[in-house]
Amino acid sequence: MPNYQPQPVITRQKLIDNLNEDLSREYQAVIAYVNYSQTIKGAQWMSIAKELEKHASEELAHALTIAKQIDYLGGTPTVMAQTVKTSKKPEEMLRFDLDNENDTIAQYRIRVRECEALGEFAIAQHIREILVQEQEHQSDLANALGIEVPDVTPAAQRV
Repeated sequence: MPNYQPQPVITRQKLIDNLNEDLSREYQAVIAYVNYSQTIKGAQWMSIAKELEKHASEELAHALTIAKQIDYLGGTPTVMAQTVKTSKKPEEMLRFDLDNENDTIAQYRIRVRECEALGEFAIAQHIREILVQEQEHQSDLANALGIEVPDVTPAAQRV
């Protein structure tokens, strides 16, 4: 009887491509947090502006981590950022950030599974560490907006 091993549903090149999409989202987050932290106006937003500055540096660290993983896999890190939405209204800025964090969290959850399917457990661990901070950002933004933290788990995975 042959020893059948299921084939991963993802290739190394597809993982590189997906990580480059993640990297472009991290660049977007750095730009957005830098912009929003400096342009958000009003006394009630000053502590949030300081928190957004902190988020900017954390997102830069995420970008560096993802770029290192792309290089490790033999790929070339992208230099393109996803589009950054801007607004003069603080609530809209925070909503844009929250939407981006929700998308990032959902994508990184998928990425962990893809890494594990390829046996890239160390890369999966790096992404898990990033996920911890992304979820903190999500919580910070939801709290600043006075809303519950959104559930970004796909409906098919909810129990």
